[in-house]
Amino acid sequence: MIRYSVAMGIRVICLLVAVIVPGWWAAVPIIAAVFLPYFAVVVANVSVERGQADVQRPGGIVPVYPPQTPRADQSAENPREDP
Repeated sequence: MIRYSVAMGIRVICLLVAVIVPGWWAAVPIIAAVFLPYFAVVVANVSVERGQADVQRPGGIVPVYPPQTPRADQSAENPREDP
């Protein structure tokens, strides 16, 4: 989020510079302001922090099921058996 905010701040500065700079030199900050959002999104989505969470292999994931509740027609002594 911080990287993206910094890039958008630079974009605003480019737009202000484009208004101030005379002649065809104004095209340079305008072009930068047009392409900067793409690079800001790409840079913001790149994760550089390593080791935050271990990656689990698909075989190591154990499915978790909700607890089974006995049906009304099952007896209280043997709730897992079907009548």
